[in-house]
Amino acid sequence: MDIKGVMDLPLFKEAQMLAGESGNHREVCHINMMDAPDISDYLKNGDLLVTTAYHFKDEPSRLLGLIRHMASCECAGLGIKTQRFLHEIPEEVLSLADELSFPIIDLPIDVSLGSIVNQILSTILNNRTTELNDAIEAQHQFTAHIVGGKDLKSLLGRVSSIIKQPIILLDQHSKLISSSHEPSTLIETIKTMYIQNFDFLLPANSFSCFSMISEEHHSEMVSVFPVYTHARKCGYLLVLGEELLNNQGMALTIEQAANVISFELMKENALKQYEQRARNEFFSNFVEGVFSSKEEIINRSKEFHLQNAKKYICIVGKLDRDEKAISFTQYQMETDTAYEYLEGELAAFSFQPHFFIKGNTCVILLEVNDYSQETSASALSTLQTIQQGVQKQFQRTLSFGVSNISHQFIEVKEAYDEAADALQTGQMSGKANFIQTYQTKDITELLRMIPTDDLRKFHEYTLQKLSEPEYKDQGLLHTLSVYLETHCQISETAKRLYIHRNTVIYRLEKCEELLGKSLKDPDTSLRLRLALRIQTSLKLNE
Repeated sequence: MDIKGVMDLPLFKEAQMLAGESGNHREVCHINMMDAPDISDYLKNGDLLVTTAYHFKDEPSRLLGLIRHMASCECAGLGIKTQRFLHEIPEEVLSLADELSFPIIDLPIDVSLGSIVNQILSTILNNRTTELNDAIEAQHQFTAHIVGGKDLKSLLGRVSSIIKQPIILLDQHSKLISSSHEPSTLIETIKTMYIQNFDFLLPANSFSCFSMISEEHHSEMVSVFPVYTHARKCGYLLVLGEELLNNQGMALTIEQAANVISFELMKENALKQYEQRARNEFFSNFVEGVFSSKEEIINRSKEFHLQNAKKYICIVGKLDRDEKAISFTQYQMETDTAYEYLEGELAAFSFQPHFFIKGNTCVILLEVNDYSQETSASALSTLQTIQQGVQKQFQRTLSFGVSNISHQFIEVKEAYDEAADALQTGQMSGKANFIQTYQTKDITELLRMIPTDDLRKFHEYTLQKLSEPEYKDQGLLHTLSVYLETHCQISETAKRLYIHRNTVIYRLEKCEELLGKSLKDPDTSLRLRLALRIQTSLKLNE
């Protein structure tokens, strides 16, 4: 109840507003009666003080200090029985009240302060009781609405029809979930404010209000109610309009709607997590080769709307490790939150996406018609946008590895290996926040991925005594190398080395003697070729 409502009560029929009429919207939460000079020390926000002003009869100007103090405490107003002791309020007191928009009411002389206090308190309690009953009834209606199988959009429409204001529901990342009307252009502005760590919710209040000015200089009041779910950050229920500023009953109704929406979102999330676990388990079993046959893979994939005849690009992403030391639990929580945000951004792809989580990586399968430059550019552009969003939202970086195209789902296992390999290659190079496309490696690149000590051991074990200095001077190793390069043709080897054919035969026989193996054996030939390539690689590294 506000001051205007108080003035409409029967007991205030003969009362007059002496000053501060522009403050008649002030809410009256409680009423107090002055019984001591230091009453101002006990006043609080929303108090309406009624008094005979006995303690001010000799110095009416002291009312200036009382009014200033009450205005600073955001009290509702001051009611004075002027005919008892003051007879007249100084003009400077009335001027100050007008300046501060602080209501001063001249109370009727024939009505006791006790009666005034009792009627105002009774009216406040009745109003509160009515508001609570209305809120409980609204909560029952909203719950029945959801239990009846209707969706959130219809619920928002019902709440909007009750309060006569548009309503918008945002998730914990300020992403639109649903709205009662066409989505407002304010959403992007609110998202920008959210990313910049704008704190909507004041700790002491159940909701907060602020005014936003559009480019056309139109002001719009927005009320924000928290919607608590499974997420660490809450979602938001936005109400557009100014009615909530002076309507406690409407605020209670919206709070009940926010509670019902919270439970509905948590239920939907539980179902979503169950489906996600099933998808993740299927994909992990698929890429790890658990399924026994191609037919089983194709049949299982249909459950998740994956068609074998489609072409796919596989993308593997991972949250980059932060330089600061964090625990495994904290890293996992940050990873889950970032992947939840990423999944919500998949609609930005111009291709049908499928999302999986495997360990601490996320996997995106894109259905494509072909892998052209336009396809690649579109996918990479969307990934870059997602990276920017993760960096703004969580101050963390996310890297991706991208595979070549697979022409059917059954080949996605190889595509996953390619994407994971591309991601690992980028990480090994020390990069962060990157997008690495898979490239087929030649032998030299593969050898570089093997530790140098292991390469040296393989080289020495394969070449045996041929790698020792005393045999290098005899040209045995060089002859063997040319022989293998010429596909084991003795005449061509002799021609390249400018030596007699019999010399080549002698040296090759000597090599076989030192190795204890025949050079005509395919396995021996392959191992020797690798050992000689390793020798070249090691020299380059030196």
